[in-house]
Amino acid sequence: TDLDKTFLRSDLTISDFSKEIWNQKVKEGFFLSIATARSLKKSLDFLYGLKLDIPLILLDGAMVATANKKAIKINYLDKEITKEILDISKKFNIEPFIVGLKDNSLNEKFLYPKKLNIYQKELISSYKNDNRLRAKDSITPLEKNLKLVYMGDKETLKALKDELKEIFGKNLELKLSDDPYIDCHFLTILHPKGDKAHALEEILNYTNLDTKNLCVFGDSHNDIKMFKKANLSIAVKNAVKELKQEADIVLPHTNDEDGVAKYLSKI
Repeated sequence: TDLDKTFLRSDLTISDFSKEIWNQKVKEGFFLSIATARSLKKSLDFLYGLKLDIPLILLDGAMVATANKKAIKINYLDKEITKEILDISKKFNIEPFIVGLKDNSLNEKFLYPKKLNIYQKELISSYKNDNRLRAKDSITPLEKNLKLVYMGDKETLKALKDELKEIFGKNLELKLSDDPYIDCHFLTILHPKGDKAHALEEILNYTNLDTKNLCVFGDSHNDIKMFKKANLSIAVKNAVKELKQEADIVLPHTNDEDGVAKYLSKI
């Protein structure tokens, strides 16, 4: 299941009911995991109290790892291509956040520019006391860059996306979306195999399961490829229209009404 606006409530909590159903289903033999745009550290904070027996899909699919920090698959942008992206984005007078690897133990760095736009300021304010944060006068690439995120108005980000697509083609995974919590858009840049669909292949191989056994839950555009891969795709009531069109089932409940857990409880 996706996390934000799907399994996670809008106040960034998981209800006691959802936790109870999750752990009950794992005990019954279900293989349950998440596929999220969030990092390993943030995801584990939200998922505290849940049985996490199989790997997690993180950072939109750039990383597949277990809850105890064992890497299953990592798809990162190297220093050279990341520098090219940063140089191009300077023409648009915009700098990204970069989430990358600090070391081989999957500890992360979160780089952000000291000069923040209003949307970035709002996001950073919610990351207080996060030891991954590093403020930079100017953003420079890491050796292993898992994810670049630009925040701003739709027109600027679309122009940047179009230019990057023209230059790099299929060598980048580019996603332009509405931010679910802040009134802006964000452009996510990943390795070409850093998406949820490719990461699902790693999960299926790890668990020796087939796509005929795969059911996925989601709410937004970055879940579409995942929906196309699954045997059964389920959208929460609050999902975007484009995802609902791809879904086999649209739930009568939203993420704030524990839609995923209510569905699981009836299986």
